[in-house]
Amino acid sequence: MSSNPSPSATPAIAAPRGNATAPPPSKNVRSLSGLAPFLRPYRTRIAWAVVFLVMAAVSTLVFPVALKSLIDQGIVEADPGQRVMALREHFFALFGVGAALGLFSALRFYMVTWLGERVTADLRNAVYAHVVKQSPEFFETTQTGEVLSRLTTDTTLVQTVVGSSLSMGLRNGVMCIGAMTMLIVTNPVVMAQVLGILVLVVLPSVYFGRRIRKLSRASQDRVADSSAIAAEVLNAIPVVQSYTQEAREAERFDVSTANAFATAVSRTRMRSILVGFIITATFGALLWGLYQGTQAVVRGDITAGHLGQTVVYVIILVSGVAVLAEVYGDLLRAAGATERLMELLATESPIRSPAAPRALPPVERGSSLALEAVTFRYPSRPKQAALADFSLQIAAGETVALVGPSGAGKSTVFQLLLRFYDVAEGTVRIDGVPVRELALADLRGRIGIVPQDSVIFSANAMENIRYGRPEASDAEVIAAAKAAFAHDFISALPEGYQTFLGERGVRVSGGQRQRISIARAMLKNPPLLLLDEATSALDAESERMVQAALESAMRDRTTLVIAHRLSTVQRADRIVVMDGGRIVESGTHATLSAAGGLYARLAKLQFDA
Repeated sequence: MSSNPSPSATPAIAAPRGNATAPPPSKNVRSLSGLAPFLRPYRTRIAWAVVFLVMAAVSTLVFPVALKSLIDQGIVEADPGQRVMALREHFFALFGVGAALGLFSALRFYMVTWLGERVTADLRNAVYAHVVKQSPEFFETTQTGEVLSRLTTDTTLVQTVVGSSLSMGLRNGVMCIGAMTMLIVTNPVVMAQVLGILVLVVLPSVYFGRRIRKLSRASQDRVADSSAIAAEVLNAIPVVQSYTQEAREAERFDVSTANAFATAVSRTRMRSILVGFIITATFGALLWGLYQGTQAVVRGDITAGHLGQTVVYVIILVSGVAVLAEVYGDLLRAAGATERLMELLATESPIRSPAAPRALPPVERGSSLALEAVTFRYPSRPKQAALADFSLQIAAGETVALVGPSGAGKSTVFQLLLRFYDVAEGTVRIDGVPVRELALADLRGRIGIVPQDSVIFSANAMENIRYGRPEASDAEVIAAAKAAFAHDFISALPEGYQTFLGERGVRVSGGQRQRISIARAMLKNPPLLLLDEATSALDAESERMVQAALESAMRDRTTLVIAHRLSTVQRADRIVVMDGGRIVESGTHATLSAAGGLYARLAKLQFDA
């Protein structure tokens, strides 16, 4: 894994981007349809979950019928003996209904919870796998903290809906329809009036729902802003502390969380109004129906058991509507989260393998390189050319050093060779094949890189080196470590190669991290090696060890070196001097020193110092 940020990369303490470029939110929960591809593989389980859900709802709806029989045929029975037997039978029937409700509810809960966990895991995997394939251009405009927020907070909301809220909504929807149907059958005239009132309840609910939808999306964006600030600052703790900016960063995070809280409060307020309105209006409408039912009992139109059944159905309907109001709010929030996740999945990287890639020819002693009349501008700086009409030919097995002042375009050459970006004009070739015509895996498989800031993963030394070739044996890893002069210090660690190196390799020194990085590249054994300021930050002793490791790594392969320390490139076959995205000089150390140009001036400054 290389660390080659472009010159335009976002600084560690940059302000959060927010949702300035986010598309306008949708007006309803149809955004949840984006989850369909993740639900489709589990159709059988969904079908069983629906069956258990319907059976649980039916069991609940059967309860009032059993209660009516208990009242009319048990309690009202005149003969005491027959009353006892009837009560016993009806209570057994009620227990059977309760047992069926418990069984089907348990099965429903297991199925929908499993689906929620599985779909959420699949969604996280899909988003993460998609993000890691994006080109560096994506990370110029998208903060890591925002991506992490979508992977955690947004997927958790989706899990809540798929694994709980949606099931509750469907179950209560079935019960509401069933209860309303029974009430209509029992008292059609009264329930027709109630239904008319309920229609008036729905219209304001649609308005409130749209407002909640927008506020839910905004709330998730504000949470992402806080995550972005935290991720940036925690990755730059030494800088923050060295400038004593802890209080300032804490205050900046506090402002961000305060914005998130204010947006969440607005959303919660609107949702509370919606829930309160729906429950109050629905309860009032249904009380009217209940009042008409009691009048029917007084007139002798229905029995007491019939009234009891009506009361229970009214309770089921009212509670069901209340739950549906809550679920609707959850669905609106999850719709916002789904939108944000689908945005990530819809992002297409401009750097992709061609549909019919060409094969690379076999090589024996390094790869040849060619940059032909290349002009390139970073997407974030379209008016400034990082390379202008740049041409460079490197033969197989040659060692070439790129030197020049900062911003000359040296790192850009590496980025183009790895095809992190595509050139606007010209052609980049490796072994005679344009890099655009190669599969990315084939192209990057031929290249090994030792970055200036060595990347050490939160794993042991063995796994960090094996990252260069995951299928390598322990013996091959150790051989690479020996070739990179890393074996001795790794063996001296408390657990040798099994020693955990800490996050970003904090348990080893800078020189040791560099040698592990070199060992990783040597284990990969690529025909082309890119060295990006591999010794610039080291002390004299560490530099000597790393330089010996680099000389070992450079044998029998093409090597391209970026160096500000000119002492490290004196033995290069050729030194290419760059300035302003162009080649201004080329030659050996001796010829360039004698020419009196830019290289001679840089060398004089360094060597005299």
